[in-house]
Amino acid sequence: MSISFPWFCVKPIRSCRCCLVVAGLLLAAQVGAQTPIQVPVAAVQLQAVGQGFEMDAVVQPVKQATLSAQTSGRLLSLLVKAGDQVKTGQLLATINDSETQAEVQGSQAQVAQAQAQLHNAQANYDRTRDLLRQGFISAAAMDTAEAQLRSARAALDQAAAGVRQAHVSQGFTRVTAPFEGRVLQTEAEVGDLAQPGKTLLTLYAPLPLRVEVQVPVSRSGALTSSSQIEVQLPAADGALRWIRPARVDRLPGADPVSQTIEWRLELPAQAATGLTPGQQVRVRFAAGQKQRLMVPAAAVLRRGELTAVYTLSGTTFVLKAVRLGTDHGPQGFEVLAGLQDKDLVALDPVKAGLNGARALPAGAPAQ
Repeated sequence: MSISFPWFCVKPIRSCRCCLVVAGLLLAAQVGAQTPIQVPVAAVQLQAVGQGFEMDAVVQPVKQATLSAQTSGRLLSLLVKAGDQVKTGQLLATINDSETQAEVQGSQAQVAQAQAQLHNAQANYDRTRDLLRQGFISAAAMDTAEAQLRSARAALDQAAAGVRQAHVSQGFTRVTAPFEGRVLQTEAEVGDLAQPGKTLLTLYAPLPLRVEVQVPVSRSGALTSSSQIEVQLPAADGALRWIRPARVDRLPGADPVSQTIEWRLELPAQAATGLTPGQQVRVRFAAGQKQRLMVPAAAVLRRGELTAVYTLSGTTFVLKAVRLGTDHGPQGFEVLAGLQDKDLVALDPVKAGLNGARALPAGAPAQ
């Protein structure tokens, strides 16, 4: 092979940098032409793979409470914010209790009045009883005094119940945590008018957690609580892994609008560590095994919107667009369109796209 150099070169070959570059490129082309690129191939074939479907799901706490106001009044203080840890019985917010304090004072005054009336009724009863023994009054007068005494006792009981009710109402002005957990979100600000039923904040227990997925009725009918169900969760190293839920519950009714059935998958405590409510995950429902055309994952080439593989046509490789289905991990991808059984695909699509690439003979070591 003869090597020619640029006409504009006037320096000696050994000292001309451009000549050396041209010589190196030509020499590499000559060597590449003599040594073809060998690419390992594999046959696309039918394999038994697990069938089913995957759906998006949402992580939710098993134990969650929405705390609402139970009395009217201005919100005087909100002592927590989203993300705070709280303990059972901890004070979270206070509502203006001037109205409830007035109710307590009024009920206490009613108790005092009832006690005074009871005292008079008891004294009248005692006098009437003594007079009856002496024969100065009739039995009817004694019956009246006894009725007045019973009425006074009932009035005192009613007033005492009013005091207890007033104290309960006053307790509603202090919002406390029903269990140990974390504040998910707050929905009120200091100065807002609190009314019965108005949401103030939401609490949840960090553990246990569950995954809630809405399965269409058409698919849910073929599944049972004993079906193989897996949840895809991130591991500590950032990788994704599939785990089995600790418990599976299926609600008995379907949503009349979306026509879906809610499945609740409780997660093991160790697997749920690091997850947050509202986080999106994937759920996989398995439904037996079927024969599917599979292509190795190493053969798939993705370039933007294009998904393709290099197939062996004669002695050269040809790029073919394919449509893939479910990813089955080590088994590869399901082939929905673009390939046929026994087609040979390149396991190194980058090398297969180079000029002069050839299929590696079976049993030969890769180069």
